[in-house]
Amino acid sequence: MKHVPILVLDFGSQYTQLISKRLRNNGFYSEIVPFNEPIEDIKARTPKGIVLSGGPASVYAKDAYKVDDAVFDLGLPILGICYGMQTIAHYLGGSVIPADHHEYGKAGLSIIDDECPIFKGVTNFETVWMSHGDRVDTLPKGFRVIGTSENSPYAAIANEKKKIYAFQYHPEVTHSVEGAHMLSNFAKHICGCEKTWNMGNFAKEQIKKIKEQVGDKKVLCGVSGGVDSSVVATLLHEAIGEKLIPVFVNNGLLRANEVSDVQNMFASRGINLITVDASEDFLSKLAGVTDPEKKRKIIGETFIEVFDKEAQKHDGIEFLAQGTLYTDVIESVSVKGPSKTIKSHHNVGGLPDWMSFTLIEPLREIFKDEVRTLGLELGLPSQMIGRHPFPGPGLAIRIMGEVNKPDLEILRETDTIMLEELRASGWYDKTWQAFTVLLNVKSVGVMGDNRTYDNTACIRIVNAIDGMTATFAHIPHDILEVMSRRIINEVDGINRVVYDISSKPPSTIEWE
Repeated sequence: MKHVPILVLDFGSQYTQLISKRLRNNGFYSEIVPFNEPIEDIKARTPKGIVLSGGPASVYAKDAYKVDDAVFDLGLPILGICYGMQTIAHYLGGSVIPADHHEYGKAGLSIIDDECPIFKGVTNFETVWMSHGDRVDTLPKGFRVIGTSENSPYAAIANEKKKIYAFQYHPEVTHSVEGAHMLSNFAKHICGCEKTWNMGNFAKEQIKKIKEQVGDKKVLCGVSGGVDSSVVATLLHEAIGEKLIPVFVNNGLLRANEVSDVQNMFASRGINLITVDASEDFLSKLAGVTDPEKKRKIIGETFIEVFDKEAQKHDGIEFLAQGTLYTDVIESVSVKGPSKTIKSHHNVGGLPDWMSFTLIEPLREIFKDEVRTLGLELGLPSQMIGRHPFPGPGLAIRIMGEVNKPDLEILRETDTIMLEELRASGWYDKTWQAFTVLLNVKSVGVMGDNRTYDNTACIRIVNAIDGMTATFAHIPHDILEVMSRRIINEVDGINRVVYDISSKPPSTIEWE
């Protein structure tokens, strides 16, 4: 089935992929392309509407990202968001100036015209998320104001005749309370799209695609027991059965009891899992390494080496499957637009030249919550689907500085205690991700009558929907107190516990 897309032109906003995600969550298919996608390629995709994303630059900057003028001659409905709005104003004869007061964070949107189709079903005053330094000063001919905020007299504008709309705010982020509704209105009432997108259809399409791509060859799939790799392995098993070679690598950076838990889970699914203990290899290569990017790269390269060695034991393997997600791609490299790199991910960026594998990444275009929905569609148990995310580099990026066995054991103990208390309190299923970090910062303490000079553990618990943004979880203090007391009393080498109260942005969820 061919999905007719809402096409999102990416001008570099960290939130660009959320636009597509919100549309897809409401059943409207969406694709993302760079802002400078050739006009002929845009036409070939037969979109029913175009969204111009936000971006970090000014339309007047020397290196400003510029859309092809021909986009405005396609006769398609257009929605501009933040930088996209300023692009519309600039290209169509309006003006953009630096704002007197930068708006960053929540703002009140007063809707002037509640009959406007893009605001159908939305109340006259809504909370939205602003993040801009420039603002529209003069409207292009044919445009009118449909919404204002305290610092943005042109918070929302429209030219109904040309079906061009623009928001100064970001409807795609969760902080814009009715933002997803507005995007849905654009797709349904302005572009005339139908709801054809869901994870059931996605699963069928991916299974068909995998069958056609793999043929009679075999696929090596790295699994960790986490949601992403488990969904990938299950999807592949549905598609190609015994031609799937699932490999679980014990890299020595896993949580307590992880190896046996993963083995038991795959055995219950009837999938023959191959377990490779490469812990000494990983730890020896990480010895003395403190830079987080180097740690990530070493782990990624070593994973590939281990998989390649395992592949040589089997005939007919031509493919390597990975559980790469949209968020991994966004934060690592700008694949579809000029988004700024936040950090590299071990499973992003392709394969080294010396490898002959072809990558299969069926989850590369979807987000974590969509992966969970897909897993349920595939019949995976809700207990496994509900597991908190665990990073590919494992505990290595939760130890500040060098990774070694003693510190890994300390971290496993602190993590186990924290998770035990989180589950016992009922808060595990109420939060997105929870873990502890070994700070390798020592401080003075007192235990009994003795002075101690030991390490500090940090508890990090966040709430999120997709991992693109996150807020620290407001865990009751009495629960945190129990966690802290148990960790200090039961884990040798820890005499202080702190709680991370930073959100993303500006922080990331993981510390490294």
